[in-house]
Amino acid sequence: MSSVRFTVTPTKAEDLPGLSDTSPDISSRPSAHVRFGSRESVNRSDPVSEGSAGGTTFGGMGGNETPDRSSIDQGEGNSKISSVYINNSHGMDDDEFFDRNLALFEEEMDTRPKVSSLLSRLANYTNLTQGAKEHEEAESIGEKKKASKSPQMGTFMGVYLPCLQNIFGVILFLRLTWVVGTAGVLQALCIVFICCCCTLLTAISMSAIATNGVVPAGGSYFMISRSLGPEFGGAVGICFYLGTTFAGAMYILGAIEILLMYIVPQAEIFKGGGAAMLNNMRVYGSICLLLMSLLVFVGVKYVNKLASIFLACVIVSIVSIYIGAFVSAFHEHKFTVCMLGNRTITSHDQCNKTVPVGIKDTTGNFDSNFTLGYENSTAGPVVPTAAPAVEQTTLLWEEFCHSPELNATCDEYFTANNFTEIKGIPGLASGIISENLWSSYISKGEVLEKSSLSSSHSSPPASPPHPYVFADITTSFTLLVGIFFPSVTGIMAGSNRSGDLKDAQRSIPIGTILAILTTSFVYLSSVVLFGACIDGVVLRDKFGESVDGTLVVGTLAWPSPWVIVIGSFFSTCGAGLQSLTGAPRLLQAIAKDNIIPFLRVFGHGKANGEPTWALLLTALIAELGILIASLDLVAPILTMFFLMCYLFVNLACALQTLLRTPNWRPRFSYYHWTLSFLGMIICLALMFISSWYYAIVAMVIAGMIYKYIEYHGAEKEWGDGIRGLSLSAARYALLRLEEGPPHTKNWRPQLLVLLKLDEDAHVKSPRLLTFASQLKAGKGLTIVGTVVSGNFLQTYGEALAAEQTLKHLMEKERVKGFVQCIVAQKPREGISHMIQSSGLGGMKPNTVVMGWPHTWRQSEDPQAWKTFINTVRVTTAAHLALLVPKNISLFPSNSEPPTDGYIDVWWIVHDGGMLMLLPFLLRQHKVWRKCGMRIFTVAQMEDNSIQMKKDLATFLYHLRIEAEVEVVEMHNSDISAYTYERTLMMEQRSQMLRQMRLSKSDREKEVYLSPRFRSTEGHTSNPIKDDRDRQAQLVKDRNSMLRLTSIGSDDEDDTDGGERERPVSSSSEHHRRVQMTWTKEKTAQYRAAHSGCSTPEGFRDMLSIRPDHSNVRRMHTAVKLNEVIVNKSHDARLVLLNMPGPPKNTDGDENYMEFLEVLTEGLERVLLVRGGGSEVITIYS
Repeated sequence: MSSVRFTVTPTKAEDLPGLSDTSPDISSRPSAHVRFGSRESVNRSDPVSEGSAGGTTFGGMGGNETPDRSSIDQGEGNSKISSVYINNSHGMDDDEFFDRNLALFEEEMDTRPKVSSLLSRLANYTNLTQGAKEHEEAESIGEKKKASKSPQMGTFMGVYLPCLQNIFGVILFLRLTWVVGTAGVLQALCIVFICCCCTLLTAISMSAIATNGVVPAGGSYFMISRSLGPEFGGAVGICFYLGTTFAGAMYILGAIEILLMYIVPQAEIFKGGGAAMLNNMRVYGSICLLLMSLLVFVGVKYVNKLASIFLACVIVSIVSIYIGAFVSAFHEHKFTVCMLGNRTITSHDQCNKTVPVGIKDTTGNFDSNFTLGYENSTAGPVVPTAAPAVEQTTLLWEEFCHSPELNATCDEYFTANNFTEIKGIPGLASGIISENLWSSYISKGEVLEKSSLSSSHSSPPASPPHPYVFADITTSFTLLVGIFFPSVTGIMAGSNRSGDLKDAQRSIPIGTILAILTTSFVYLSSVVLFGACIDGVVLRDKFGESVDGTLVVGTLAWPSPWVIVIGSFFSTCGAGLQSLTGAPRLLQAIAKDNIIPFLRVFGHGKANGEPTWALLLTALIAELGILIASLDLVAPILTMFFLMCYLFVNLACALQTLLRTPNWRPRFSYYHWTLSFLGMIICLALMFISSWYYAIVAMVIAGMIYKYIEYHGAEKEWGDGIRGLSLSAARYALLRLEEGPPHTKNWRPQLLVLLKLDEDAHVKSPRLLTFASQLKAGKGLTIVGTVVSGNFLQTYGEALAAEQTLKHLMEKERVKGFVQCIVAQKPREGISHMIQSSGLGGMKPNTVVMGWPHTWRQSEDPQAWKTFINTVRVTTAAHLALLVPKNISLFPSNSEPPTDGYIDVWWIVHDGGMLMLLPFLLRQHKVWRKCGMRIFTVAQMEDNSIQMKKDLATFLYHLRIEAEVEVVEMHNSDISAYTYERTLMMEQRSQMLRQMRLSKSDREKEVYLSPRFRSTEGHTSNPIKDDRDRQAQLVKDRNSMLRLTSIGSDDEDDTDGGERERPVSSSSEHHRRVQMTWTKEKTAQYRAAHSGCSTPEGFRDMLSIRPDHSNVRRMHTAVKLNEVIVNKSHDARLVLLNMPGPPKNTDGDENYMEFLEVLTEGLERVLLVRGGGSEVITIYS
């Protein structure tokens, strides 16, 4: 019987066929298609399947017939349509069918979701509020998302217009004319072009980042932080926040300047110029800031509704400027400027020295062309001598002469020059642009002069009481860059609204770049139009004092200057509201990311999420900008912060591009790392061009925030570019290190610290890590390793727990390094594997630190000291240095205060200079800093001890190590009876334990083989076991007489060599015992081999052995050296001495442990040192 499946796929939702047990003709409509497969068994007797072939389409009933829909309504009242199967009466649902098809992967469904469920989650993705929660976390915890309207804003409304509104601001209306007049058209074009290039290149980089995946609402901060990491992200986020906040202050100051200068000059509280005007700005600015903050607090929706009105004001104002510029070519403007010589005079009703009174023409009006005395021009109509002439001085005369009298003494320059009137707006066709091409930088307090007019320079410089137009600030190219740059900021407005866009990855690049191109065209064309239409002295007149106090750009506007005044006032108010709305949300996003702990309070707000506390802080910071009170001083501040932000956007794009991260796949493809680097260079140059001291302050602020987040901030892993850069740099450095072995001058201990964990996963000797931290002082490589006994598949969880334990201990001891946990069946094999495999490339450990097995004598298990000796052999074979601290629990902790004392070095054999280098490294740590250093060396009878001392002192001098030197002479003496007896006891104990200390499994094995055990299994008494106990007790009693315990030895078991104990369960032990198969012959052989220790008599025979001569000599050396060391170094804080190598014959391992015990007996803190065979210290520079 073949296996056939076919399903019905309707073309319309209403054409779904019914399915019932009695309706085999499932193709009831002509639009249904039948697909065959080979999954479900089909009965051949079925009428449908008999006539069916693979690919047949059935024609069914007529279209008017209603199909049976009994199978549609299934489940718990839900209209769920089941999959259609032949001979399937119960109707299996889609998920069951899907799982049956993927039965091969069913065990992984818990951890690896089906593609359908993954795609459904991605389809339902909504842009979360940035900073509240990572979208990955939100999905993983499965929190219910509120039903929200899908974003519908397109490129024009969502990105283009907001960017226009944010870019066009107060600088265009209040300062661009002044920039053109001061810098000249050419340099002004250069300033605008550089600033626009900076923002355009930044926008290209931002577009690449914004299209590299979904950007949640939050925009620029999210992009920077996720691309450069939490440290850079937090630092740049704060800079961006401060820039936005100071931008709000700048806009408010601009609005108040427009209000007090051009709309309601009578509203001044403090009369006069200079400081009085600044005080007016402070008072009204603070009031305006308070009102705007209250408006933002009450409801942001009102701000957003007013945004379109404010944007309309900006567009109308700009259009009026263009119309006015073209109208000026055909229509003469009414604005004239009064000049005295070539100096600009403030606006007056009469631009004359005197006016005639009493001379009438035929119409009866006074003829003002007739002047007497100080007249404007020497060539004028001659007054008839018969007519009486009356002269009246003007207000200008009184201001220059301090008297209305004609015979008053006047200012010298006033006397020597005449008044003239020039056109303030010569017009587009006047050719005035030729005069405005070049710069005219002046110092504070100088008079605005027109170079094309003649004047007498015989008089001293002008003084402030005279009605000249003075410069209020010293100008320079760099100053103008800092003042103008805020007018090109605001390019992030589109990315900040990414949550409201229908297609953010398409809209952000197109809208932002188009907005920048549009604004750049407006700025560049405005520079040319201003220079071609307006006279230079009017352009340099910042506040329009020479043109009746009119806003300078308003003089060009059509039909009235009030279009610009009113429009610019509302646009600056709107921009200020936008800044006060956006800045608190940016701070709230940073606070909710929890990367800066002290900002955590600003993440809270009202119930609807409005950032109340963040708004309060924003208002306070903006008030600082208001108190500065000068728009020209506030603008460079926010220039720094915005440039810092743009610099790091370019850096993020360049890094991601150069690192070629697999996740870097921007949909916007018109970017290149060279453009990003060029943008970075321009940003950095503009920072120092505009104000080098502000640039340094901004960098210091960003650096402090960076270091604060690095040390105290929450750890975040965002897959940022800085981490990728670190990986690339690490790879490069490792490849460089691999080129050759390190030079002796570069040698430093790269430690592999072997720690042992107990059954509860607690570190047995944490002081080993403390000692390692004191030795390293935070430098070089440190790997902390441990071995977990068992099978990796079954003990993976325990290995992770052990790794976490070690990491916590390293954090506690402030040790920078790595953790390596190895799972192995046998601890000694795990240690060997760890020593072989630790490190990478040139960053491999060259020194192993392990603990001393303190209770190796008392332990019944010989694995303690066997593991220790095996590790010594492995490190020697790997040419690694070995450090073994003895009595490690007595070593000082990092919190102990430094004490005086000595670190004694017993230099017996030369093994690379480790003994000289280690005390020097230890003394770099505060605990050992006050300790002196003493070096002892041993001289034999044939050595010249005096010469040895001189040579050693010279050697240390060349090594630049300060230490006291002493040579100890060891005379050839006979082997004492104590040494002989000590050796004898050592060998007796070694042989006894070799025969008697059977492993637990061997004892049970023999007991299990005993017929008596099998016959009396279940009884409590066992003669063989009793014999073993008596013999073991005899060894223990003998051993208690020989035991020589070191001072302060610990009570811990075994070695701190890195293995972790794992108790073997009784069931596994029983299993292992049951699996053994023994024959009678094998049992007899086993008993014969162990017959020497089966009776007490055979045990006592072993006590009559004689010691080996080589062992006697070794013991003699250990005893004599120990006597000398204890005599000289009993008061030392630490004793370092050479560690002798283990014997080549493994039969003498236990004797080797005894030699080391005797060598270090009576010493409180000992560090046994064994070099790796390479020189680690040199006398050469």
